[in-house]
Amino acid sequence: MTEIRNNWTKEEISEIYNSPILDLMYRGATVHREFHDSQEVQVCTLLSIKTGGCPEDCSYCPQAARYHTDVKVEKLMDVDEVLKSALEAKESGSTRFCMGAAWREVRDNKDFDKVIDMVKGVSTMGMEVCCTLGMLTPTQAEKLKDAGLYAYNHNLDTSEEHYDKVITTRTYDDRLETLDNVRKANISVCSGGIIGMGESHGDRIGMLHTLVNMEAHPESVPVNALVPVEGTPLADQPRVSVWEMVRMIATARIIMPKAMVRLSAGRVRMNTEEQALCFLAGANSIFAGDKLLTTPNPEVNADKEMFQILNLKPRASFKNGDGVKVKFEQIPSAI
Repeated sequence: MTEIRNNWTKEEISEIYNSPILDLMYRGATVHREFHDSQEVQVCTLLSIKTGGCPEDCSYCPQAARYHTDVKVEKLMDVDEVLKSALEAKESGSTRFCMGAAWREVRDNKDFDKVIDMVKGVSTMGMEVCCTLGMLTPTQAEKLKDAGLYAYNHNLDTSEEHYDKVITTRTYDDRLETLDNVRKANISVCSGGIIGMGESHGDRIGMLHTLVNMEAHPESVPVNALVPVEGTPLADQPRVSVWEMVRMIATARIIMPKAMVRLSAGRVRMNTEEQALCFLAGANSIFAGDKLLTTPNPEVNADKEMFQILNLKPRASFKNGDGVKVKFEQIPSAI
């Protein structure tokens, strides 16, 4: 029986991460099967409810106001428009709906009131409702929880040591404080990172070390491969190989066995075979739809075909510890 631990050393994580790739995949697959149904993959939808104009300087992000990208600044969407998108996502097979706003932090104003109404609306649909809105205060986290928020995404992005080479407009401690506020509000924590931003393997291990040694492991760990965007400082970064993704996914799976490990940004550059390696290593979630906020994502039909080839089925929502199991064949337009 695999032990759940919160006292991993960097040396222990490094030994796992750097083990022979086939052995690492086998170990990841074994732990995955101990805690999860290997044929289940959760299908999530991520919608940008407020796009562009962000004051932050995250080097990877086309939504930063200071960079010259093709992203157009848009105001916060109307509640009814968001709820319509959520319903379409559900009908397409998604069981988790995440709303992202290009804000540095949440402010107590009419926009936040609208987000609260969005959360209330989506939470009645039987999907896990998630938000990623920037930094949160304890009071704001409580308000979101009361509205029915299931999960909050706030990625660490990279290691503490590499962080200021990617972002200077907020600190690593700011990130950790928001995650602490989310946890104290009894909201499910979604936090992972991005590889391919010029970091070392040690930085990747360092980020995993921070996540795994939290008081409780994040329930959700997105593993993103950088999607370089013209106009951002990281536009010329080389593509991350599938083997680097596999190492991150398998290591995350082994040290955080119960977490949903999400194959996130960068999937658009992967073929079915490469994604299959990630599922085998321990990934059990994808984001569906043609965009992840503002970056490209595989088309719905391509994902549907992949699910059929790999004999995968959508995992149901598990809000409040339960949820109605969804059968793949019952959703004609399912991912």
